[in-house]
Order: sequence, then C-alpha cells, then structure tokens
Amino acid sequence: MVERTSKFLLIVVGSVCFMLILYQYVAPGVMNFGSPHGYLVEDDTDIFPTPDPHYVKKYYFPIRDLERTVDFEIKGEDVIVFLHIQKTGGTTFGRHLVQNVRLEVPCDCRPGQKKCTCYRPNRKETWLFSRFSTGWSCGLHADWTELTNCVPGVLNKKENKLKILRYPTGSF
Repeated sequence: MVERTSKFLLIVVGSVCFMLILYQYVAPGVMNFGSPHGYLVEDDTDIFPTPDPHYVKKYYFPIRDLERTVDFEIKGEDVIVFLHIQKTGGTTFGRHLVQNVRLEVPCDCRPGQKKCTCYRPNRKETWLFSRFSTGWSCGLHADWTELTNCVPGVLNKKENKLKILRYPTGSF
C-alpha cells in the first residue's frame, strides 16, 4: 500500500513539475520565481542606457539625401535604368517594377515569356531598361560603367532614334 501511494505521489509531483515547465515555455515571464515578490517587476529602464563607446556608426545618410525627389516623366523622354546587384533582392524588385507598379499603361507580361513590354502611355517607347523589360542587353549583371556605356546604344538601336541620356545629379 505504501509503495502504491509513493508511486502515485511521484506521478503527481512529476506532473506538476512538468506542467510548470510547460507553462513557463508557453507563457515566459508570467511567473518569475527569481523575483523577491514572486512576480515579474516591469520598469521603464532602458536596456542600453548609454551608447557603446566602441560602436562607430558606419553608414550615415543625411536627411537631404533620404528625402530628395527625382522628377521622372514617364510621358517624356526619361528612362529608368535598373542596376541589378547580386544577392540584394534585385530579382524580386525587378519583377515588382514590371508586374506591380500601378501605371496608366502597365507593363504587358505574357505567360511563358521572361520579358515584359513596358511602353510609355502615348507611344511605343520603353521607359524601363531592366532584365525583365529588355533582357540582358548589356550582359549578365552589368555594372554601372557597363550600363552607362551600353544603354544609349541599345536604346537608340531599339527605337531607331538618337537619344541623349541625362543622369540625375547628387550623391547616391
């Protein structure tokens, strides 16, 4: 009889301990046995009250650069040249440019084709130079130098007219 009672008591104590561990896992911080009052004391103290003196801010973007606007006239002569940088989400962003941007005349993306046609609202000229609109016209993952040398020639050849490209001024 004593052996049966001790087994029952062991099962009850083990179950209670298991439930306490499970409760702490599901709702952490509700019961804090280390606190002198038996509950978690929340205060408004900052976790990092003083900045780390060894931390050097590596990148600084001035407000004038973050809030600047560049005028883009889709009905004019402006062309967006998409510079694809590997491993930065460029493929996803490039797809969003041709599929999800709300325009007067959206890009025409047909199933089974890798390229979309992105024409201006009033004429059959492209406003976007990217892998998803013109293909790899300047080579695979062309850098800034390759694009600045290649894009005018490709656009002039494609549209049969001479275009003079301008580049936005300011720091990027």
